[in-house]
Amino acid sequence: MSVKERRRLEILGRVERGEMKLHEAADLLGLSYRQARRIRRRFTRGGDAGLVHQLRGRTSNRKTDEAVRLQVLRIFRESYLDFGVTLAREYLKKDHQLLIGRETLRRWLKADGLLKPKRRRAKHRTRRPRRSHRGELLQMDGSWHDWFEGRSAWRCLMVMVDDATGEVFARFYERETQAAAFDLFGRYAKEHGLPRALYVDRASIYRSDREPTGQELVDEQKPVTQFGRAMRELDVELILANSPQAKGRVERQNATLQDRLVKAMRLAGISTIEAANAFLTGTPGEPGGKSKTPRPTGFLADLNEKFGVEPQKKADVHRAVTTDLSEVLCEEEERVVGRDWCVQWRGRFLQIDKAHEGLGLAGKDVTVREKADGTLRVLWKGESLTWTQVKERPTKKREKKPVVNNKKWAPSADHPWKGRPACGSPAVVARTGSAAPPPPLPPPPDKRTLLLG
Repeated sequence: MSVKERRRLEILGRVERGEMKLHEAADLLGLSYRQARRIRRRFTRGGDAGLVHQLRGRTSNRKTDEAVRLQVLRIFRESYLDFGVTLAREYLKKDHQLLIGRETLRRWLKADGLLKPKRRRAKHRTRRPRRSHRGELLQMDGSWHDWFEGRSAWRCLMVMVDDATGEVFARFYERETQAAAFDLFGRYAKEHGLPRALYVDRASIYRSDREPTGQELVDEQKPVTQFGRAMRELDVELILANSPQAKGRVERQNATLQDRLVKAMRLAGISTIEAANAFLTGTPGEPGGKSKTPRPTGFLADLNEKFGVEPQKKADVHRAVTTDLSEVLCEEEERVVGRDWCVQWRGRFLQIDKAHEGLGLAGKDVTVREKADGTLRVLWKGESLTWTQVKERPTKKREKKPVVNNKKWAPSADHPWKGRPACGSPAVVARTGSAAPPPPLPPPPDKRTLLLG
C-alpha cells in the first residue's frame, strides 16, 4: 500500500471503532463527504484491499502501443544512435511523424541500454546578464571541427551570436583567417546592420603584439591588426576576451552546433562547404540525402526560432551601413614612395603615373589598399592615384671585381727550393769536408789565475 492508502486505512479504522465521525475523517483526508462515503463503503466490503487503487498491477489505458515502442527503438538504432533524447525526439516527430514524450523516450532508451549517462562535474560560474538590445553586442568565434564526419576534410565554422537574443549567424570556411572574418562580418552587416560592439578571443587576427609606431604614440593609440583597424573605421567596439568562459555564449553555441548541425548534415548527405552553407541559409544546394521531408527554411532559421529569446528591450540598435564595406574590410598599409616613384607591395612594383608629378610624392607615405577580390588601390590623402605595374625591377650595373685565388700556393717541382740539399746530406759533407760537429770551446780561465798573472 502507498502512504496515502495507509493513512486512509488508519483514519477509517478509527471511524469503524466509533472514535470519530465520517465528516471529521473527510476533513482529515482532504476529501468531500460524498467521496469519503464511497471509500468507506469499499473498505467495509473488501477490507484493506478495498483501499488499494483498482488499476494497480493493470496496464495503463494511456500506455503507448508496444509496436510503436519497438518501431521507435529500431529507428533510433538505425539513424539516431548518437543523438540525445531531445534531439532524437524532434527528428522522430519531423521525419517519422512519431510524437513521443521526452521522458517516455528516455525511459525506453535507458531500459534498452541505448542511453549512456554522462557524468559532468559541476563548476561554479557567474552568469553575465544579457545585453538589453538586439545589436548591442555580438560574440564571434571560429569552431575547427570534423563537421562532415570524415566525408570531407576538417573545416572551420565561423559563428556570430547576438548577446541579447541568442540568434546565430554562421558560415563555413576553409580556416579561421582574416579573410574569413572580414567576409562573415561583411555578410552580417549587409543583412542586419553594424553592431555596437564585437566580442572576440585573442587570436592573432584580432590582437596585435607589435610595438606602437611614433604616430600611434603621439595619438595615444594601441597597435591594432587589419581587423581591428577596420572595426575602428566602422566605429564598432572590438572587445578581446581574457578567457573562453568570458564569451561563453558563443562557446556553448559551438557545442550545440557540433551536436545538432553535424547530425543534420549527416542525414541530409552533405559533404562540401558549398552545400553546407546552402543548408545553413536554406538556399538551393547539393541535392540528395536521407531526409524524407523537405526543409522549407534553413537550419539557422529553425535554430533561431527554437532557441532564440526576446530581448529585454524591443529597440534594434544596429546602425545602417553608409559606406562601401569592401573599402574597409580589406588589407590596408602605408608604403613609402621611392625616388623612382615606385611603391613596393608584396613583391610587386607599382609605378605611379607622371600625371601626379605635382604632388611631389617621392619619399612620402601613401596608402596601399587590397580588396578581397584582389583589386589594388594607391591612395594619397584619400584620393586614388593611377599607376601601372612594373614587370621587372631595373637592375643596377655592377663592376666586375678581380678574381682572387685563395688556394694555398706550393712551389713547382723544378723550383730552386726543391733542389736545396738538407743539413747532413752528402752534398753538405763534401762542401765542409767533414760531417762531424766542431770541437768544443775551452773552459774559461779561473778568476784567481787572472788576478795573479
